[in-house]
Amino acid sequence: MSRFTLDHLHIRSADPDTAAKFYVDALDAKIVSRAPMEDRIRVVLDLGGLSLFLETVPASTPTPPPPPFRGIEHIGLAVADIDAVMASVMDGHGAVLVKGVTQARPGVRIAFFDSPEGVRVELIERSS
Repeated sequence: MSRFTLDHLHIRSADPDTAAKFYVDALDAKIVSRAPMEDRIRVVLDLGGLSLFLETVPASTPTPPPPPFRGIEHIGLAVADIDAVMASVMDGHGAVLVKGVTQARPGVRIAFFDSPEGVRVELIERSS
């Protein structure tokens, strides 16, 4: 048995409330809490069982380079109907298409988009 369990994923944002709106509206996340913390705000979301912390950083904070780069590259979300989810996400939520739905290997379809703040998200549909 592992000594560890996943606790959260922490994303820095110039505007955590706007970032949270994207995850809520486009990906059905639920807001768990919103708390002012000294000079910043933290919005905690439940994204399919993943605790996602969105926290303020100054707008001047550097953004990551375009992939590929070392470190965490994207969030992978399993979905049952990738075509329907992609259509919904790309419909007015500010997501930017990176790679449309493709067959990665037998029984596995994937697609990639960037959130409005540039966080890369992979959708993955696995058939039995």
